[in-house]
Amino acid sequence: MSEDGSAYDELLDRYARVVDVGNAQGLLRWDQQVMMPEGGTPARSKQLSTLSSLSHDLLTDERVGELLDDLEDADLDAEQAGAVREIRREYRRETRVPRELVERISEAASEALPVWESAREEDDWDAFAPALEELLDLKREYAHHIDPDRDPYAVLFEDYEPYLGLDTAERVLGRLADEVPPLIDAVRASEVDLPSPFEGEFDPATQEDLARDVLDALGYEWEHGRLDTSTHPFSTGTQFDARVTTRFSPEDPLDSLYSTVHEFGHATYTLGLPREEYGSPLGQSRDMTVHESQSRLWENHVGRSRAFWKHFLPALIERFPRLDGLTPGEMYAAANRVDPDNTIRVEADELTYHMHIALRFEIERDLVADDLDVAEVPQVWNDKMEEYLGVRPETDRDGALQDIHWSHGNFGYFPTYSLGSVLAAQLSAAAEDAIDDLDGRIAAGEFAPLTDWLCSEIHRPGARMPTDDLVESATGEAYSADHFLEYVTEKYGELYDL
Repeated sequence: MSEDGSAYDELLDRYARVVDVGNAQGLLRWDQQVMMPEGGTPARSKQLSTLSSLSHDLLTDERVGELLDDLEDADLDAEQAGAVREIRREYRRETRVPRELVERISEAASEALPVWESAREEDDWDAFAPALEELLDLKREYAHHIDPDRDPYAVLFEDYEPYLGLDTAERVLGRLADEVPPLIDAVRASEVDLPSPFEGEFDPATQEDLARDVLDALGYEWEHGRLDTSTHPFSTGTQFDARVTTRFSPEDPLDSLYSTVHEFGHATYTLGLPREEYGSPLGQSRDMTVHESQSRLWENHVGRSRAFWKHFLPALIERFPRLDGLTPGEMYAAANRVDPDNTIRVEADELTYHMHIALRFEIERDLVADDLDVAEVPQVWNDKMEEYLGVRPETDRDGALQDIHWSHGNFGYFPTYSLGSVLAAQLSAAAEDAIDDLDGRIAAGEFAPLTDWLCSEIHRPGARMPTDDLVESATGEAYSADHFLEYVTEKYGELYDL
């Protein structure tokens, strides 16, 4: 074995231990949100803090730096070079952050979670505010250590999307903010009133059966996953164990159904990563823009399509016989109703969704910059909601307390939802070109051709390419909002006779 090969193998062996610790943290966080007894937080926060410290020490070990130096000018193939690039990027960021700060952030986030859950339940922003202030202070310090001369929000954003850049996020979000609201206004002015067939209450236990039906239909690998409930739906895991959660609204079975489909998109991406590369960047996902593209593609381009309801409507009616008589066309219309009065992001339609992201993006940028006091967030949130969508949340539970992200200290995550939605449309267009009669196959319940194409083009490449290169490789085009804007203009123009 060459000296370069020996250094590369040792580097990957060391990095695999970092990955193992991170995945153990993920399982503990899953348990905290799904199964842990209410009183378990003090020990769990210490456990997660210890694992964060261990991960930091493993990644920043002096030997890792020596190996990266040895490989600086090594003759590596494309896959090896990609793996080294990713490890070097993480190493450079992590070595600038003191271990004590890593521990404090982990512990504060773990302790903030039950505080947020209680504050949300009690509709009490003031109860959550101190935890949020602490996390903001810690994450500002974290960003300052990484690069004291840059916008701290840009530094934090790179934890979730390291390659497209905050300038791309601002450009794409700005374009959506310019071009989506006129379409929303046109829908408001339309005389078309799409029906909603859901009246009364729908049994949550039966909704769970329906959620399992949809996971079965889409091809979820139950031997490598599970479905549970949580306050905020999420997915976590590895290519061997990718779990999803959902939640149930008695008034609207589509809420849990689309949350489940969304998290399936995340899980099927995770399960599609190459198993033989577990522990290497080659076996890891390509950050959150791409991850959200998978969830939004399955949720919107598949789950809200006519073809999907041609296939899945019988299962819905079987679970809820009172819906008998509905047609696939009526379900398609109901699944795509634009409702600007809805204040909940995860329940929002494809158009108004991006206004929900815009207000969060603006608020958290101001919070990180210390240009907005935490106490002022509910008022600013409600003002922006009224400005962008013409509605004010009646409670903070339905306003500034609705999302889990800030309780994790995940400042900079929200833009990736819109970036991912844009990419989902671009990937969907490429898949339609590549797969013969994709709509017909979905209508027949044949989801494997789409899964296989996504696995080939997005999942199996892992993190071997930067985001923009992966997008161009999969679609033949540079990352762009064009496909998304064409898609929503055509779709909602037809639905609302615009």
